[in-house]
Parts: sequence; C-alpha cells; structure tokens
Amino acid sequence: MWDKAAWRAEILARRKALAPETREHEADALIRQIGVLPWRFPAPPVRGAAPGVAETMWVCAYVPVGGEPGSIAMLDALRARGARVLLPVTGEPGPLEWAEYRGPERLRRGRFGLREPDGEPIADALGLAEVILIPALAVDRRGTRLGRGAGYYDRSLGTSRADARLVAVVRDDEVVDNLPAESHDHRMGWALTPFGGLLELGE
Repeated sequence: MWDKAAWRAEILARRKALAPETREHEADALIRQIGVLPWRFPAPPVRGAAPGVAETMWVCAYVPVGGEPGSIAMLDALRARGARVLLPVTGEPGPLEWAEYRGPERLRRGRFGLREPDGEPIADALGLAEVILIPALAVDRRGTRLGRGAGYYDRSLGTSRADARLVAVVRDDEVVDNLPAESHDHRMGWALTPFGGLLELGE
C-alpha cells in the first residue's frame, strides 16, 4: 500500500493535469449536487419577517484552492438555500477559526493566499455547524480522509457537534477503497463528488 506522501503526490499531479474546462464542469456539477442534498435547509428568509423566527442551518465550507473541487458559486448556492455559511480563517498551525461568508465581495486575502471572510471569527463556530464540507485529496470507503498534511482539520474537528455531518468533498475518482490511517484522523461520514453525488461511508 502507498503511504500518505505517495498518495498526495499522485493526486496532486492528477489535479494539476486537469484541463480548466474539466474543473469548471465539475464545479458546476457540485453546485447542482448542493441543490439536491437530502438534508433539511431552512426556508429562505422572507422580506419583513421578524429576525430569528426561522431556524438557521449553519454549514462550514471552504474556498477552493490549488485544484480543490468546488467554487465560490457553491457557497452562494448554500446561502440561496437559506444556510449560513462559515469559512475557515487561517492563523498559526492549530485549530481553525471560522467567520461567516457574506458574499464574494466580502472576501479578503489571508495567509497562504487563501480567500477568507473579512468579518470577525465566531466563537465555537464548529459547535454551530450541522454540516461540515471538508476539502480532501481523497477519502476511502471507511471514511479515512487524506488531507494536505498540515493537520488543521484534524486539530479542529474535535470541537464539532457530535451529530455534525462530516462530508469530504472530492473528485469522483478520489473515492478509493483504502487509504493509510492514523489514530488522530477524523473519520468522514460522507463523500460528496461532482457526478456521484453524496455517498455514505463507513465500515
């Protein structure tokens, strides 16, 4: 079996070789998948309604970088369905902080060139989120996720809700049979791919 470094090198090389039109096609497909997720989203806010009347669904997501699947339009699709979207704010290695996404015009350049919300981080953000969309290089059918190796998500997910749905977002051929796992790895419950849709993972 390959080790994690070999898996990362292989998948990053594949992503680098993708044609721009393929990336765009997959990003559009993920937007459509957001529209058919089986989980209950709140109704979009009604003009003039009293604040706080409708239940809010919080979703943690990410702005794609370096060939990661997805797009900012996917974040907008979540908001259009009534969800409040949280994005990571990077700092020193350690648990991530999260701030609310309020539209592409409210993103700024953060550490490592990542685009991040310009608002203040929200306390206990992962404790709010019902769904956490997590970028991954690959995920196996047991739920083992392969990240880039910095450990930001593994150090963060311990503060998520016990019932939060952890969803690895990958390309269709990045759902594999078996990846090397370590004790600190957080298992994913689902994979979301452009054309395969939502796949439940587990033993």
